[in-house]
Amino acid sequence: MADSTMNIKDGEAFYAHETSINFTPSLFNVDFKSLSPRIDPRNKDAPTWVMVHNVVMIDPYHAKQFHAILGEALKKFQDEFGTIDKSKAIQKAEKKQKQYQKTIVDTKADIPHYMG
Repeated sequence: MADSTMNIKDGEAFYAHETSINFTPSLFNVDFKSLSPRIDPRNKDAPTWVMVHNVVMIDPYHAKQFHAILGEALKKFQDEFGTIDKSKAIQKAEKKQKQYQKTIVDTKADIPHYMG
């Protein structure tokens, strides 16, 4: 009887700025999103944004297991490093984004507001 082998395909690192979760009776979709501004000389009136999605689909039981594992990891992190709070930079960026959105309401531009 031959020994089995496993080939491993390493995934790429991905920084997520936002995560959304949707579900059906048999599946959870965890959508990790990365948003980054780009300079586009064709559009001088507004910034250009690029969003990349990485979706993980898991069944409800594994979603519950993931929840427990993540909660445990967060507790250990906070026990070691202290409470996790929004940084002052993120708070400032959110405030700036809200002010910017108020100034463009009249233009009805559809500008993403993904933070946190």
